[in-house]
Amino acid sequence: MKFLVETSARHAHVSPADLETLFGKGSELTVRKELSQPGQYASNEKIKVVGPRGELSVTILGPTRGNSQVELSYTDARTVGIQAPVRESGDIKGTPGCKLVGPAGEVDISEGVIVAKRHIHMTPADAEKFGVKDKDVVSVKVNTEGRALIFGDTVVRVHPNFALAMHIDTDESNAASAAGEVYGEIVK
Repeated sequence: MKFLVETSARHAHVSPADLETLFGKGSELTVRKELSQPGQYASNEKIKVVGPRGELSVTILGPTRGNSQVELSYTDARTVGIQAPVRESGDIKGTPGCKLVGPAGEVDISEGVIVAKRHIHMTPADAEKFGVKDKDVVSVKVNTEGRALIFGDTVVRVHPNFALAMHIDTDESNAASAAGEVYGEIVK
């Protein structure tokens, strides 16, 4: 039983208030590309993430969220000089912050920079089929030519609105040579 493994590149989620500061009063995110998870999209809006050693341009994913956060790979985090911990998306308490710069203004977030923990999105029916439950930690084998590997410490995230897919960051994708359409399977 296999599932799609997708590469999630560096990106930001922003709150409505921060969006207005960064892009101007009344600003809204505009859809550039729908993502695999229902209701999620890559927007046309980009911002700069500024750390002690540099900056990176990142796409904002929509829709807006309650708190702003930035998801980087370890390589990205080192590039800007931030020691970002591995966390699940949304688990930002006690994480480092950074400066976000948009065309209309800037915001200093006191926390919210993470390296996203690799995870598999599943519906309850998917979880039952795979014999797992929400928050289980599994290993996933990815068979790519010349770079097959097993990703340990992969969190299962179950919700009725999810679509079955695993998300890894660009460092992980490069390690597995996971370009194009790649599938994984849970291994015991």
